[in-house]
Amino acid sequence: QVRLVESGGGSVQAGGSLRLTCEVSGVNTIRYSCIAWFRQAPGKERLGIAAMYGFSSTTYYLEAVKGRFTISQDDSKNIEYLYLQMDSLRSDDTAMYYCAFAIGSECDSRTWGLPGRYRDWGQGTQVTVSS
Repeated sequence: QVRLVESGGGSVQAGGSLRLTCEVSGVNTIRYSCIAWFRQAPGKERLGIAAMYGFSSTTYYLEAVKGRFTISQDDSKNIEYLYLQMDSLRSDDTAMYYCAFAIGSECDSRTWGLPGRYRDWGQGTQVTVSS
């Protein structure tokens, strides 16, 4: 059974940085699956912000976070990790951030940001950016 556990959220001032971590267990490897970060602000839809297919190192980003956020993964250990480095944070980045996993399928440029694309989700980690 796939299990995703996010960590690294917190409160930071605008312009600051945070690094989110998603610990992935219950799979042989995340390298051959699309794995992504989503966020959801109160009263708003869950939004895909970055995704990665490790085998080809292909990445996708929401336009609003390009150049500020970087997705990466570490599949070299028994427990594998997905990261989201977030720099130059803004108040509109405030949200609950979720890790999502689509086992055994590549990321697709048209659908990577759709929540229904992913079967497995973590519980989320809160990011609050104050101005």
